[in-house]
Amino acid sequence: MREQDNFVNRLDWGTVALYFMLVLLGWLNIFAVVYDVQRVDQSIFDLTLNSGRQLIWILTSVVLITIIMLIDFRFYDSFAYVIYAGVMLILLFVLIFGKEIAGSRSWFAIGGFRLQPSEFAKFATGLAVAKYLSTNNRVFETLRSQVILFGIIATPAILIILQGDTGTALVYSAFALVFYREGFSPLLLGLGVALVVLFMLTLFIPQVYLIVAVVVTAFLLIGINTKKTRRVITIAVAAVSIIGIVVSVDFFVSDVLKPHQQSRIKALINPDADPLGYGWNVTQSKIAIGSGGFWGKGFLQGTQTKFDFVPEQSTDFIFCTVGEEHGWIGSLLLIVLFVALLFKITTIAERQKSTFARVYGYSVAAILLFHFSINIGMTIGLFPVIGIPLPFFSYGGSSLWAFTVLLFILLKLDAHRSQLLNRAGLS
Repeated sequence: MREQDNFVNRLDWGTVALYFMLVLLGWLNIFAVVYDVQRVDQSIFDLTLNSGRQLIWILTSVVLITIIMLIDFRFYDSFAYVIYAGVMLILLFVLIFGKEIAGSRSWFAIGGFRLQPSEFAKFATGLAVAKYLSTNNRVFETLRSQVILFGIIATPAILIILQGDTGTALVYSAFALVFYREGFSPLLLGLGVALVVLFMLTLFIPQVYLIVAVVVTAFLLIGINTKKTRRVITIAVAAVSIIGIVVSVDFFVSDVLKPHQQSRIKALINPDADPLGYGWNVTQSKIAIGSGGFWGKGFLQGTQTKFDFVPEQSTDFIFCTVGEEHGWIGSLLLIVLFVALLFKITTIAERQKSTFARVYGYSVAAILLFHFSINIGMTIGLFPVIGIPLPFFSYGGSSLWAFTVLLFILLKLDAHRSQLLNRAGLS
């Protein structure tokens, strides 16, 4: 009993409170999406509505939390690879036996119940990465170790791409932040960011001007930082690489991406070019958010919501409801809550003495940061629409369960951090 009392006292209740605040606010906004002003008897608990079904997911999430807290904390470290392998096997089964919905074979469907295993691959990959980094202290010093580590994150990403869900696969790029924290070369990370920026600039700026500007900049930087004997070769390689990347963007967009993915890129570049076609989602999303003004139209009073102008408003575009009904102040509050949660998670990760718990903590932070920033960014036209939910907020049982497991495994490890340290010392 005393040990249980100590565990309860060590649990980070501030993070738990932020979790439930986001979940409950999300539930209210899901109800706002489906609320019909002409039905005075409509209830948030109605199981025929998304809000009623989401309540079931919330209650079952509490059961999941209880199970996570009852499991011995050593289980997550000891069986990290087993959990990872099991989830990868399930992802393979989805390709064979899964149900295709909206062009993506990502679901198991039994009657009215649907489950998306790719959501659970995130926490499983976080555990596997944490396990590998905790047992290989010099992982970034050998090519073999780096290949294995990147293979751990590439495997679920590839399987999810084969399912047709590129948006979820992109989440695994967030692990680059974890690697950076654990000693991965900042130059390589910077190179990756530079390539992404170059790709995005190519979409907006004519290729000739972009090539000239980037090559000249590269010449200057290389000329300053490189010895004369290597300067010419380095500049030549950089120039050819830059030109190759810029020229290949058109081929990638036109011949590699699927039609719906091409439409998302076009909507990012210029949604006004086809406001009734590929630009519809982003245009209506920005209208909904902007129409809320400073204070918003009021709870259950959103007109864009009520007339279904914004597709997928309970899931991918749930932030529109916040902006329309609660305005700038409500949007700011939601962002503050997420930033506070991310701050708490990074604080928890940094105070861990066990490498396994620290790496897993940063994995949680990186995954949530990616979802949070990309989801809100795509609703206001900063990023292409890739179809990922807002954590703890969007409608959906698979995502809520997966994010709940992701977070509360960390809280379980944190509550036992002194014991994890002792175990690491013994091993």
